[in-house]
Order: sequence, then C-alpha cells, then structure tokens
Amino acid sequence: MTLHLTDEKPQLRRPAMVEVDDAAPADPGLAAPPPDALPEGRAMATAARLATRRGSALTRFAMWVFGALFSLVVTVAAWDFVTGLFAQNSILGWLAFALVGLAVLVLALMALREAAGFARMARIDRLRARADAARATADLKGARAVTGALTALYAGRPDLTWGLARQAERSAEIMDADALLNLTEAELMAPLDRAALTEVEAAARQVAMVTALVPMALADVATALYANLRMIRRLSELYGGRSSTLGNLRLMRRVFTALLGAGAMALADDLLGSFASGGVLSRLSRRFGEGVVNGALTARVGLAAMEACRPLPFVALPRPSTTATVSRALAGLMPKGSDG
Repeated sequence: MTLHLTDEKPQLRRPAMVEVDDAAPADPGLAAPPPDALPEGRAMATAARLATRRGSALTRFAMWVFGALFSLVVTVAAWDFVTGLFAQNSILGWLAFALVGLAVLVLALMALREAAGFARMARIDRLRARADAARATADLKGARAVTGALTALYAGRPDLTWGLARQAERSAEIMDADALLNLTEAELMAPLDRAALTEVEAAARQVAMVTALVPMALADVATALYANLRMIRRLSELYGGRSSTLGNLRLMRRVFTALLGAGAMALADDLLGSFASGGVLSRLSRRFGEGVVNGALTARVGLAAMEACRPLPFVALPRPSTTATVSRALAGLMPKGSDG
C-alpha cells in the first residue's frame, strides 16, 4: 500500500454570519408586541376584581369574631392601664383617663362621619329616583319638590351661585315637570359635570403614566385602586356627597360591579377605536400600551361614577362620550399620525 502525501490543507467550513440592521432592544419590556396582541388593561381588571371581591360567610364571620376579640382585648388593656395609674398616681391616672376619653370621642366622631356619608349617599339616590318618577308621571308637584331639595343641597356653594340664581328666577314661571327638571339640570348640573370630567381625565392620565413608566410589580394595580378611589371620592363630594371612607369604598364596589356585570371592564372597539386604528397600539411598547388601556378604563369607571353620584340623570344635558373623554385625557400620551 502506498501513501500519497500532499501539501494541501483541509478546507474548514465556517458558520454563516447574517447581519441585522436593527439592534434588539436592551429592555425586553420596550419591545413592540405582536400586531394581533393588543394590551388588555390587566391592572384595571385586577383592581376591579379586588374591589368587588366578597369573602365567604365563614370569612366574614371569622373577621367579626377576631375584630370583637381585638376590641375586647384593647378595652380591657386600656381599663387596666388607667386603673393601674390611678393606684400609683392620681394625676397620671386622670391624664390617662382624659386621653382614653378623647380617643373614644374621636372614634365616635369618625363613626358619625361615616354614618353621615352613607345618609348623604342615600339622599342623593332618593333624589334621582324621585326625579325619574316625576318625569314618568309628569308630576309638577314632585318636580318642584326635587328642585327644592337640590336647591337646599347646593345652597352656599360658590361655584353654583349663578346657577342657583338663574334657576330660582326662571322656575316660578314653568308649569311643566319635564321643563322644570330640564332647567334645574342645565343650571345646576352643567358646572358640576365640567368639574367632574376634569377629575376623571386627571385620574386617567395618572393611571396611564404610572403604568407606563413604573415597571414595579403590582405598582400599577395599587395606583389604579388609589386613583379610582380618590376620583370617586372627589366626584361624590362635587355632586353633594360627604367624605366617607367606607361610603366611598361601597360606591366604588357598586360602580365596578355594574361595569363588570355589563362587560364594560374589557377592551372594546368603541373605547379605543380611535387609538387602535392604523395599528398604533401594536407599534407601542407593551407597558405603554397597557398604560393607555388602563387610563381608558379609568375614564370609563369615572363616567359610570358620575352617573352614580349625580342626583339627576342625564336628560337635558348630553351624557359624556367615553371616546371623547379618553381622547382628551390621553391626548398628550398617544403618538400622532397613522400608518403610511
């Protein structure tokens, strides 16, 4: 056997290199979502579920038991503390007794404030029901009673001085229930609606910006809950309600429950049609798109809260449009232009 040696070197196969013009983003969160995957507004959906979540009967009973036990322990401890100080030093005992008495007084005042908030909310609900009944039956006497109750409710409000004067001047010559209620709504509700829309738009911008700019887990959910609760409290105060923590929580639960029951807490074509057209959302980052949708859903919640807080239903004045409100609230956050 003969071996033939040559000077040729074997050819090595090199891997193929493909150059990419566009560099991949350093942060995966800044990458654009697929064209067919629009943001869903998960923060607002989670906030709605948390706000409307109701524990089981066993959970509520357990909370009542532990709350009663905690109250008993605190009461007995305070009693022993005060009586012990009296046994040691009468001056310290009287000082502790006065402080405990002040604490009890503060708790009583807080309870009265909560009760007043619930009573004012029920009063506004009754006014809205009475106005609907007066319209349905063409009851002029009932319409005048509603008008008088609203005048008493808003007496002393500087922002309604002009409207109250015009309403009082023109209402005496009106002999029709619908016309009287329309006049009252136009004169008293119009300035309140403008102020309420300002609050709704501010809350929508806040939720949108925090969701888009703060990448912390659950920060968007906490912001959505806080912003919506603050917005509902401000709307309630604007339309004549009182500041009440439990009352505002109950009102927020009622608004979220109504929206969830109507299927309104989801991305809909009528809500973001002007934004989603042309694939605008598909070109945005995932977090920015989520911020836009969360802000839009906050605006929808605010408009529903306006109807829940308003003592008169929307009849003479047009009901605010969701799309127009979202467009004004998020005007500076959305890029202009369309696909070429």
